[in-house]
Amino acid sequence: MELVGALLGGRRGRRLLLEFALESEAILLKGQAELPLHGGIFYASYREDVARGEAVSLFGPGAEEGRKIIVTAEDVAELLAATALAPVTAGLLCEALARSVDTARYWQPPEGTDVIAGSAPVRAQLARVAQHLAASGLAAWWMRTAATGDQWHVEWEQADAPGRWAPSGEPAATVLASWRKAAEIEEARAAVERPVDPAANYGGEWWSMPPAQLLHSTGTFFDGSPVGLWCVEDGFGWDRAIARRVEVPASVRIFEITDASDWAQLCRSFPLEVTAQKRHDWYRTTGRVGSWVMPDFSRLAADYDGVHLGVAAYLAMAGEVIEVDAERASVMAGWNPDGTRWLTDGVALRDEEVAWECADANSGNATWTRAAQGS
Repeated sequence: MELVGALLGGRRGRRLLLEFALESEAILLKGQAELPLHGGIFYASYREDVARGEAVSLFGPGAEEGRKIIVTAEDVAELLAATALAPVTAGLLCEALARSVDTARYWQPPEGTDVIAGSAPVRAQLARVAQHLAASGLAAWWMRTAATGDQWHVEWEQADAPGRWAPSGEPAATVLASWRKAAEIEEARAAVERPVDPAANYGGEWWSMPPAQLLHSTGTFFDGSPVGLWCVEDGFGWDRAIARRVEVPASVRIFEITDASDWAQLCRSFPLEVTAQKRHDWYRTTGRVGSWVMPDFSRLAADYDGVHLGVAAYLAMAGEVIEVDAERASVMAGWNPDGTRWLTDGVALRDEEVAWECADANSGNATWTRAAQGS
């Protein structure tokens, strides 16, 4: 899989490209009263959400007139074609990636912005943005395998951060066996209690990652900050975290997910039936009706110590339908770009902690920096 194709091939990749274009407009037209692409995306997305019955509203001065404005995907494509692109920097790439990940939603239909970005006319214009990013060379590392010498685990300091982010400390084999048993029990229960109609108003655990009670880590960005600080699906605006380096032996066996065929291979080799428990969430996010499976990581652990998802693969695959065979499909959800999920006790956390804090965590312009000692 090459980078341009990955960026254009998935909704998270297209959202990243759109976010880069929007930030380019904000930078290059700074101080001007109007930002045409921003306005066009806002109204086109609003119309898309309303058309699909989403409960969205406009408030404030001009709201009444705003509800009458019609901006189509074709209009957005024209605005995008006229938008100059800022020089690529590592910082801009980091911010665009973080915004794309933050807007991932796998328990509801895609946001209007993602629908607009995936339309044929807009997608054609996003190809220019993808080529711009690829030509810079600064996104080349998005294609890399796991950087085993530079792995960091992030733990959030907020009391409301869910337990699924923190390793339990139990042996990996114990965690995986309990996870597998719980998944089987939930599938049997859901098959009895939940309707077969995928459009019914039911939901549950929408993610398809290994149990979060196991250790998980990412590499780092250009400034040394862990990717896992910035890129969080279903985050809650946490603004304080502790990062600890993960010691990875040279002998580890890592399954690299580089494209959809790798995930499909895992699903075929180690299938875990999840149709009854995930059909409603995954139908809402993909529109597909049928049988669903995900990898049984408890069985994969016999052959591999970890599973790594590269940034480009994440952008191409997250939230998309991944065909497994003629009857079954899967969805990759709940993962982090450049994330490694460990299935072994053979990797370990160092004792040294690095504290990080985030400015403007809920603004869409979050910035992570090392916390001052004693703060």
